[in-house]
Amino acid sequence: MRAVLIATLACTVMAATSQAQAQMGGGPNTGFGKGYRRPGGEDKKAPQYVPGTKAQEKNFPLDSTWTAVSINGKPFGGGDRPSFILDKQYRARGYGGCNTFAATAFPLKEQHIAVGPLALTKKSCDKALAAAEQAFFVALRTAAAWDIVGAQLVLKSPNGELRFDRAL
Repeated sequence: MRAVLIATLACTVMAATSQAQAQMGGGPNTGFGKGYRRPGGEDKKAPQYVPGTKAQEKNFPLDSTWTAVSINGKPFGGGDRPSFILDKQYRARGYGGCNTFAATAFPLKEQHIAVGPLALTKKSCDKALAAAEQAFFVALRTAAAWDIVGAQLVLKSPNGELRFDRAL
């Protein structure tokens, strides 16, 4: 008897809900009308929320080889310019002008980058090349931000700005 009473009550509630929705112009069992009614009585669609536009986040170009063009505006000379590649496992490896190196590097949000300690070979070089290579390694290791400007990759650090061209 109790089950019959509950079923009858449920049917009554469903019928009342359907009738109220039909009067408001809503679809079946949605609980919402077609729109909201203005005080004058005419139907109008509810205003849509449009989020503000945000600058498009750039993606770091993984698996691309980059050859150094300049450090702090001073161009690298000769055919032995520093270069590096950052693969999809976030392993950076490259050439400093005399020695090769490897490190872990992570592109972060808002175009920041974190470069871990460098593992270097210990080949002896002449003093001028060693000084240029050391400046390159210090700027690379302390890099905090990156950007793509035109076709160049720019790494910015407190110790300088490195500019790279994409290698073929």
